[in-house]
Amino acid sequence: MRTHRIWASAAAAALSVLALFAPAATAAEAPARAGAAAVQPIIGGGYAQSGPWAARLLSNGRETCSATIIAPTWILTAKHCVTGGGLSFRIGSLDQHSGGTLANGVQTYTHSADLALVRLDRSVTATYARLGQPGSVTVGQNVQVYGWGATSQCGSEATCQSRYLKVANVTVTGGCRDAYSGSAICARRGDGITAGGDSGGPMMANGVQVGVASTSDRQTTTAYTNVTAYRSWIQSVAGV
Repeated sequence: MRTHRIWASAAAAALSVLALFAPAATAAEAPARAGAAAVQPIIGGGYAQSGPWAARLLSNGRETCSATIIAPTWILTAKHCVTGGGLSFRIGSLDQHSGGTLANGVQTYTHSADLALVRLDRSVTATYARLGQPGSVTVGQNVQVYGWGATSQCGSEATCQSRYLKVANVTVTGGCRDAYSGSAICARRGDGITAGGDSGGPMMANGVQVGVASTSDRQTTTAYTNVTAYRSWIQSVAGV
């Protein structure tokens, strides 16, 4: 399978984000019963036991990306996830098909890096993701990544995204560039790696969000836009 890399040009960036962005799931696995063989989510990893700040992004009714709610009316996700328009979100549920709170996006703000903020049409009561500051994450640190993306390097990702929120441990390897040449945090595979549909989801370090999923080679390396580097922009738009 072709490896997707981080590129400098806009055209190549459009290719690299395909490593994460994917069609909506039409079939999904359920959490394994006791004694049953586990279906591996993300690629590897496991099922999240908690993620009250998690939001599943839908574009024109199709489940496409992951995101987080960071304030009552604000969603944080990847820029390449919001280009299709018609945005809506299921917020605060581990199950992308039910539960939580549904809200629509009414205004979208994008950064030159692979970041987007979406203002909701209503105030949502939730546990909001706390955003990290510079120094919140270090090289060699074990961090967690979350999303509803593909569970294998399948040929048709429409049939292999997870119904339930997944989590994997990865190890920070240093700074790098995201799909739009923005500041990013690179990490190597731990017990799993991100794939299609995990785009826009969070990288969490000690309980605070430090990154937004941008690219992945689906095998060993993933790049997350560095939230801590863009705190002033997020503050200026969303007030958090």
